[in-house]
Amino acid sequence: MGDFWGRSVRVVAGAAVLAVALAGCQRSAAEKPKAGAPAGPAGPAAPEVRHEPDTAAVWRKWGLKPLAPAPAAPVDKPLKLSRKGPAKVFESVPTKGRVVFVTLDDGQEKDPKFVTMLRELKVPVTMFLTKDDIQDDYGYFKPLQELGNRIQDHTITHPVLPTLGPEGQKHEICGDRDALTEQYGTAPTLLRPPFGRWNSATQEAARECGISGIVMWRASMQIHDFQYDDPKKELHPGDILLAHFRGPKQLKGETMTQMFAHLLKQIEKRGFAVGRLEDYISVR
Repeated sequence: MGDFWGRSVRVVAGAAVLAVALAGCQRSAAEKPKAGAPAGPAGPAAPEVRHEPDTAAVWRKWGLKPLAPAPAAPVDKPLKLSRKGPAKVFESVPTKGRVVFVTLDDGQEKDPKFVTMLRELKVPVTMFLTKDDIQDDYGYFKPLQELGNRIQDHTITHPVLPTLGPEGQKHEICGDRDALTEQYGTAPTLLRPPFGRWNSATQEAARECGISGIVMWRASMQIHDFQYDDPKKELHPGDILLAHFRGPKQLKGETMTQMFAHLLKQIEKRGFAVGRLEDYISVR
């Protein structure tokens, strides 16, 4: 009898221990979130990790190697322009840094892929736009402007300015400046004279139109390479480079993005970065 009650007590006690253990396991299973289920209040979800696109991969997409990083914009701007007197003419920026500046003229070609290219590569450019070339689609250039690229003056009709009298030059320069200011919200302060032709009347007319600088260039992009002022075909720190908004008709079948890729290859091969021209200029 004693053995019977002893065994019964042990059986009941063992069952109680087993029940407690099973209850503990059930609680653990209930507290553990299922795979893929959102975390409960006891454990907040880990923050989402966003990965920036690989720079080299982005450049490879366009068949390119990344350019050297552009130096920080100098606090003391090396090119100082005046608000008084004839507009200053220059073709380079005084700097020892291995940086050059890309300018794009006219606005005839409006290739959507070029907007994508600049958005992805983040190469700064200065755009000298001609009213007659862009008035059919002012909106094309706004995404490029939103990337931080400045819009500057290139006259209304792209004439040879020295063949015009002072009033004719003023009409061309001021008219383009007014149109660009209305469309893009900022007034141009620089002028690219069509064909690189200017005279003292151009400087005076530019000043009367609120222009402080007349921008020339040291090398002009053709299709696959530059035409250089330097007989050794070299680029130099601070050089201003000229290219155009052009398409297959002018580029012998190549596109704007292909031409611009060739331009960047020449700059990369020579170990230069591309800076924003206006970051090196102050107007006083």
